This record gives sequence, C-alpha cells and structure tokens, in this order.
Amino acid sequence: MMKLTAQKERAHFAKAGAEEDAQEPSTSSIRFEPISEESIHQLKRFLPTPKGYWSDVDDKNWNDWRWQLKSRVASLKDLEGKWNLTPDETHGAELANSKLAMAVTPYFFNLIDPNDPGCPIRRQMAPNVQEMNTAPWELSDPCGEDSYSPTPGLVHRYPDRVLFLVTDRCAAYCRYCTRSRLVSNATGYDFKPDFERQLDYIRKTPSVRDVLLSGGDPLLLSNGKLEELLRALRDIPHVEFIRIGSRIPIFLPQRITDDLCAMLSQFHPLFISVHCNHPSELTQESRAGLERLANAGIPLGNQSVLLRGVNDHPDVMKALLHKLLMCRVKPYYIYQCDLIAGSAHLRTSVRRGIEIMRQLRGYTTGYALPQYVIDAPGGGGKIPVNPDYVLEHNSERVVLRNYEGRIFEYPEAPWDQDTDTPVWD
Repeated sequence: MMKLTAQKERAHFAKAGAEEDAQEPSTSSIRFEPISEESIHQLKRFLPTPKGYWSDVDDKNWNDWRWQLKSRVASLKDLEGKWNLTPDETHGAELANSKLAMAVTPYFFNLIDPNDPGCPIRRQMAPNVQEMNTAPWELSDPCGEDSYSPTPGLVHRYPDRVLFLVTDRCAAYCRYCTRSRLVSNATGYDFKPDFERQLDYIRKTPSVRDVLLSGGDPLLLSNGKLEELLRALRDIPHVEFIRIGSRIPIFLPQRITDDLCAMLSQFHPLFISVHCNHPSELTQESRAGLERLANAGIPLGNQSVLLRGVNDHPDVMKALLHKLLMCRVKPYYIYQCDLIAGSAHLRTSVRRGIEIMRQLRGYTTGYALPQYVIDAPGGGGKIPVNPDYVLEHNSERVVLRNYEGRIFEYPEAPWDQDTDTPVWD
C-alpha cells in the first residue's frame, strides 16, 4: 500500500467520513481509512510548541498569559500572510464577528498547519463561510439552556446541580461552540452575569450540591476574582463540590501558574473538566500545565466533541485518550456535536460515533474509555449512546455480545415481583 503523508491521511479519513455519513445505514460496521503506524506514533508524541511567527518575542512575554491574550490572531488581516487561505476561510473570517468572534492565541495558532485546510486544529479554529448556513433542525440554543435559567447566568436543568456561567469570553473560539449565541457577544446577546443573584439562588436551593463554573472560560478571571467566587460557593453548606469547565490548559497553558494552582487547592473537592479534541493539542506545555493542576490535588476529566475530519477515527481517538491518561486526565465524555446553527460541516454521524466506541472497548484500557453521549436537543440532558452489547433480556437470562462479537448468556436472578425481592432456592 502506498505510504500516505499525514496531510493526505487526514483528507482520506475526512472524505471517508463524509461518504459514510451520506449513506443509508445498513450495517453496524463502518470502514475507516487506515492510518500508518508512523503517523499514530507521531500523534502520541508530546512536542514543544515553537514561537513560529512570533520568533522575535522574548521568553518572558511568550510565557505570559496576558501577552498571549493581547496578541491573539483575531481578524482576516491577522491571518493574511500566515495561512494559505481557502475562499471559504477568507469569507468566513470576513463574516466571523456576525456569529462568533475569531480569536486564537499565538501559542495555539502555531499548532496549526498553514498549508493544510484539513488540519484538525485548523478545522476547529478557522471561520468558514459554511457557518452562515443553518439547517432547519439546527438551533441557536441547542441544549435549551435559556429555558432552564431561573436567573440570568444560571442553568438548573438537573435536580442536584447547576451550571454557573461566569463570563462570555474565551482564550480562543471554537467554531462549533454550543454557546455561540452568547460567547464573545458577536450576536449581541449582551450576557451580563450577576454573581450575587446567581449565588443567592444557590443559597436558597438546598437540592443543589454540585456547581459547574463555565462560560466562556472561568480561568480567564483573575486569581482574586475567581478566589472570591469559589469562597462564596464554599460558604454555602449544601454545595458539596465544585467543577470548573475550561479549555485554558489547551489554549493557554501559560495561565496555569503555581499561584493559580495554590489558590485553587484551597477549595477541595474541586474538579476541572478539560476540553481537548485531538492528540496534537497535547504538547509539552499543555502536559506541564495539566500536571501542575494534578499535583495541586485537582481531579481532571476531559470532554471531547466528535468532529468530522478532526477526531472521528478510532486510531485518532485512541491516541487522544492515551495521551490524556499520560497527562493524568481521565477521559470523561465524547459529545456528539450539538445541533449548533452553522455546524453541519463539522458534524459526523452518530452511527460513526458508535462504531468508534465499538473499536475502543476491549481494545484499550477501561480507564481510557469515555462515555459517548448526545445532549438531547431542547434541554433533555445527556443521553448515553453505546453499541448494542445486550441482545436479549428476559426474566431468565441476559444475552450479551462482547467486543469480539462473541455471544454469551448470563442467568438472570429469579425475582418475586410481589415483594420486589430476589428468590433464592
């Protein structure tokens, strides 16, 4: 078989995914284009990130997270001369601020292949004119968060937990953002969190034991502001633990300072959910930042979004999951891409996602296996989606299929329906 370059391999499996998604489902098996062992090995390496276009910047500034934010690539003018732009990218960058602002930190920008529109990181970051096409089933608020908002900036969809939105700003903007309606304020949503009102609702709602800070990205707050908010939450007796959802360790690892980690460690049990989609996003710098958080005693989980031409291939996904474990991050969720307005060009099929999960279970350690979920449109919450391992279940037996396709029977425990207890002979 002819050896493929990484760029050609990416184009191959992206094209294969598009073709599979267009077919009527007929079998549970999907053919994935092969990726060479050499390319997989390369994906699993932790590489340093060069300064690239910013080679004249001194180390002090380059490693300063505030400099990184001030120096983001944020316009078509910034892109020109750095990428060989496609017409769709050019038009997308011109229109970006009418849907979701464009911004990429210099550090993360240098992970992007300037000559390959199929680069998996570029596909996540590059505005595309296709974002302006909205399918009839796509929604501005695909998870129905606004309808579960008892006070601005707070979402109470599940009985014992709330989503606490702290900001509409991110270090960089993913083109498939679930909250593109409010993040960056490009659409005029005019998000204004009121921490005291949000905290007051939690204080008055004793069923809330779990608070997830998100946005935007909470780690963009100053240490002092974030500490003040965490302390206020810790002072609420029924709040048992706190989570922070953040892409900062991936977009801006310079932000993960010793001072930040020391401050966060005051508020255990505190968990951080990282968002990483592709193994190339895990560099020497991001690994060091994640390890600083882990060393501060913070459990880390990862949430990925399944995206066409980015990670919708079992070998790419497996490389990502393995690298996450090496960074002391537990793979937590793989999300089917939400029905975000203008995201069709990035969405792959559920059928393909199920097949990826089938090719993971049994072929790698259980610690590396996330849960594949669909966040039900309109506010139904996360619904697990799995291959069919249970073939039959009745009062006498469960018929099971294992990862190799072999069939097994497990005897069901006899049960007295009247007393709702097991019957033992």
